[in-house]
Amino acid sequence: MDPAARRTLAAPVSRPRVVAGCAVALVLPLLLEAAVFSAGNSLLAVDVLFQLAGVIAVALIGGLWSALLAALWSSVILIYTSTEPFGSLEISDPENVITVLIFIAVAVTVSLVVGLSARRSREAVLAQQEAGLLGELARGALAEEDTLQGFLRHVQSQFDVDAVALFGPAEPVGDDAGGPAAPAGAMERTALAVRAEDAPPLSGESGPPPSSTRPGREAIAHPRSGSTVRPHPGAPADRWTLEGATTTEPVDGGFVLALYGHQLSARDRGLLTAFAGQLRSMLQRQELLASTRTNRRLVEGNVMRTAILRSVSHDLRTPLAGIKLAVSSLRSPDVTFSQEDEDELLATIEDYSDRLDALVNNLLDMSRITGDAVNPHVRPLRWSDVVGPALANVSGDRVRVTIPPNLPAIEADPGLLERVLANIVENAVKYAPDAPIEVTASVGGTGKALVNGFPASELRVIDHGHGVSRDDVAAMFRPFQRLDDAPSGAGVGLGLAVAKGFTEVMGGVLDAEQTPGGGLTLVIRLPISTGAGQ
Repeated sequence: MDPAARRTLAAPVSRPRVVAGCAVALVLPLLLEAAVFSAGNSLLAVDVLFQLAGVIAVALIGGLWSALLAALWSSVILIYTSTEPFGSLEISDPENVITVLIFIAVAVTVSLVVGLSARRSREAVLAQQEAGLLGELARGALAEEDTLQGFLRHVQSQFDVDAVALFGPAEPVGDDAGGPAAPAGAMERTALAVRAEDAPPLSGESGPPPSSTRPGREAIAHPRSGSTVRPHPGAPADRWTLEGATTTEPVDGGFVLALYGHQLSARDRGLLTAFAGQLRSMLQRQELLASTRTNRRLVEGNVMRTAILRSVSHDLRTPLAGIKLAVSSLRSPDVTFSQEDEDELLATIEDYSDRLDALVNNLLDMSRITGDAVNPHVRPLRWSDVVGPALANVSGDRVRVTIPPNLPAIEADPGLLERVLANIVENAVKYAPDAPIEVTASVGGTGKALVNGFPASELRVIDHGHGVSRDDVAAMFRPFQRLDDAPSGAGVGLGLAVAKGFTEVMGGVLDAEQTPGGGLTLVIRLPISTGAGQ
């Protein structure tokens, strides 16, 4: 509902209509009296009916006060022109006195009834619009369609005020943050919505932007606490303080909704209370979502720790036991090994050490991914820049690389993409030990040419092993998942989970497809570089 229209409905009658009604009240009774005289009618009852119709017309136009003016003016005209002695304000006939008094009573009553009916009609329309507005807010809150910032902008537009801010309890700030601790009962602004023309420029003036969140961490004492305003050092000059608000509305949880501008009417205050109720529901929903995310992260962390303990109990102890056995054998003074046996034992130590190194790296990488601690350094690069280093530890006769030289650059982190490709190829080597592996690149692919709305390029790692059923594709990318036919020493099932996590961190997609003729194809899809980072 438009704010200007809502204020018009809240008032009894708009000012232009009142002015127009008063003008009609002064002119219409004269015109009606002239019409009666021109018709040659001398009956006072007929004249009274004409003037009463005029009063009703004025009431419909200008409301109560215009109708009362019309009733008074019509009474004067009737007494002056239609009662004896004519041309004076005296009434000689008692019957005419009663007629005029009845006319005045009926005219005033009609004015009151018409004015009250119009007011009730406007109030009904306003109540219907407000109910629709609150229903829309409730649907938006339940459907999570509105943000806190959008809600404040909605309140600012609805009440046509200069700004709307939400204040909450100030977070404790000690010496570690470079400033004094906030006083007890202090409040700080958590969100702000400002009228566009009142927003400060982007540069040249101090102050928060029109849609700022926790600007400058200013601490503002709540008026009921008795504390004084103590902004933290370095906070920008700001006129949207809690003490400067023209209207405040408390919200549960120690929050306060503050409006700046004109004073609100009683009806507007009631509507603001309803808005505060919706805001309370929104804040509670945000707290619930934050708690849910925290609980989900704790559950994931517990699952990760449990899986790590299980892997440590077997997959870490097995290579450690092999390394210890080989070293103990080499150091034993009672046994003399040939050169071939020593080389075999040293190769065993190296193989188990590499296995441990890969396992620990994958565990650390998975921990970083689940903890949102991976910060990719994305830049333009080509597939050929990472394929060589990623395949350095793979026998050259196992992998065939086919990358067209004219492919556009992609946006990726070289180190992360190298790890992704190395893990995928290592997985293909394990599960297709006797089959060749192909690495090809293209633009677009089979109808999936976009990643998050950007044109994409694909790198495909194709093996011709046993493949994976459609039901196992989703589980294949979960941490600590291995197929039933995994070879001995195949690891703890983190390679593809790490590869998928790193790909998504770079803004890409890792998919799995069935290889025609049998096998599995893993597709790395990353957005094509726009050249902005070069």
